[in-house]
Amino acid sequence: MPRLSEVIAALESLWPAERAESWDAVGTVVGDPDQEVARVLFAVDPVQDIVDEAVKLDADLLVTHHPLYLRGTTTVAASHFKGRVVHTLIKNDIALHVAHTNADTADPGVSDALAGALDLRVVRPLVPDPTDPSGRRGLGRICELDHPVPLREFALQAAERLPATAQGIRVAGDPEAVVRTIAVSGGSGDGLFDDVRAAGVDAFLTADLRHHPVSEARAHSPLALLDAAHWATEWPWCELAAAQLDEISDRNGWDLRVHVSKTVTDPWTSHSPSPGAPN
Repeated sequence: MPRLSEVIAALESLWPAERAESWDAVGTVVGDPDQEVARVLFAVDPVQDIVDEAVKLDADLLVTHHPLYLRGTTTVAASHFKGRVVHTLIKNDIALHVAHTNADTADPGVSDALAGALDLRVVRPLVPDPTDPSGRRGLGRICELDHPVPLREFALQAAERLPATAQGIRVAGDPEAVVRTIAVSGGSGDGLFDDVRAAGVDAFLTADLRHHPVSEARAHSPLALLDAAHWATEWPWCELAAAQLDEISDRNGWDLRVHVSKTVTDPWTSHSPSPGAPN
């Protein structure tokens, strides 16, 4: 079996820590470099439900997209929920490694996985990485449909292809507008409207869209907007990342057992239908 340090080196080759944003907190959070790794679990969020799943699975390594401590901390006391996560991991000899914005801009990365889940053909990054001479790395992806469809139909297809959540997919735009080109960005994407408009696409699918940015974007152009749950837009990356590690394991003769959590960690649990518009 490989040591944790060997597996982490392989993960770093896929998502180098130096490519993360300066504000981000990526890399290994918990783990002994010399411990052996036989089983790995991928998930979006390092929350207690996921850690408990890793314990039941007898995993040696948990890889998540979201950081555990993004803003730092002064305590890992088990009386705090993040501290309890740390205690559970250490007590059960489970390492935790995070790939966040370095996975967002990777080739392939989070938005490639999202495009693949939606059966879209990737054309190029939405925001190219200026340090990448190949022009393939960057934030978000500009994609094409093999066959143009009305916005209503594309939204239904997206809802069927992405993991189900209480939110589903919210849509802003003419339901009958024809969609040919689509920008996608896993996770929060309303800071990318200028890039999306410059790309000249018909629609933009992302998460965490807010009222005012959406209103302004709709006022500027006929761009259709699709707002999915944050977790749902990033979960496909777990399957992509697991397949990448599987390939590395086979190449090195590690015989790792690699799993993807299907636990829904989207925080919203239900959706209450509106009784109608206000008078």
